[in-house]
Amino acid sequence: MHPAHTSILLRLKRHCAVLCLALGVAGVVQAAGAASTPGASSTATAPYRLRIVGGLAGISQYIRQEEPFWTKELSRLSAGRFQAEIVPFDRAGVPGAEMLRLLQLGVVPFGTTLMSSFTAQYPEYTAPDLAGLNPDIATLKTTLAAFRPYLEKALREQHGVEALAIYVYPAQVVFCKKPLRTLSELTGRRVRVSSASQADFVGALGGVPVLTSFSQIVPSLTAGNTECAITGTMSGNILGLPSITTHVHTLPVTWGLAVFGANQAAWAALPADLRTLLQRELPRLEAAIWAESERETADGLACNRGAPTCSAGTKGSMVVVPVSPQDERSRQEILESTVLPRWVQRCGARCAQVWNQTIGPARGLQAAPAK
Repeated sequence: MHPAHTSILLRLKRHCAVLCLALGVAGVVQAAGAASTPGASSTATAPYRLRIVGGLAGISQYIRQEEPFWTKELSRLSAGRFQAEIVPFDRAGVPGAEMLRLLQLGVVPFGTTLMSSFTAQYPEYTAPDLAGLNPDIATLKTTLAAFRPYLEKALREQHGVEALAIYVYPAQVVFCKKPLRTLSELTGRRVRVSSASQADFVGALGGVPVLTSFSQIVPSLTAGNTECAITGTMSGNILGLPSITTHVHTLPVTWGLAVFGANQAAWAALPADLRTLLQRELPRLEAAIWAESERETADGLACNRGAPTCSAGTKGSMVVVPVSPQDERSRQEILESTVLPRWVQRCGARCAQVWNQTIGPARGLQAAPAK
């Protein structure tokens, strides 16, 4: 084996050891318990158990949708024949950027990976959620529908990963510690971002992008390392941002897409009736997550400003800044002049071609080839 490949494998095995501890199992290479084997009847006495790595911990998507589906609904739907345990990926000790590789190797048989984590190695997969591309969830659905066939085919053929569902988080918007009337007033402010695309967007507005993990948003704002932060409307509320920021802008800079996928060998090894069940139920789980994301986007804003309609969060007293005509013009101009060209620059000529065959026609926006 090439020394570089050996190094990568050793690193991934170390991550696997941490993940095993998080799951409380002896190993995650197997997709199910010892009582089940490929092709075995699902009527065995012991339930067939899956081990799942889910999305971000502490977020409604995980708490209200993913975890109940795997730990309760799967058993109910199968009359107890199939069961699962799940751990959030950010508590599993595995860097998000390596989840796709772990799925490909089969170290993680079934796992969730944020599409923004593909930025460094596979920037082409981040195309449907570029900063400024989707000003509302209806537009996002159109964008993803145009790109999804390519994404599923690429994951299957290039990585040996079957994309079983695509989830979405609530709108990622700008929270600031000081008054903000339009996005142009981000000039000179240090703004937390989570991706290269968000960094391009903030930089084009004259802001200073600061790449910061989700868990470090509050410490960074509190310490003064950042003055603003891009995060989910409800995520920000759950983090307590209404107590340390004063203004929240309603423009969705991005949304936050995540792929729930399976190692192809692990998927093929499942009992046929379990595959059939998941093929039927996972699209329903996906639809429920999208519907909740839309509700949470609105509810997050309502809670941040302290509106009576706030239902799931903590009522704050923030100023909610609506999208102005100037903001909408800025969004379109920055997408066309900065975000899309820089994505193509990072991604290459092949990516411009893919864009122009998928998202471009759906959105009426062509990408110039990389220079």
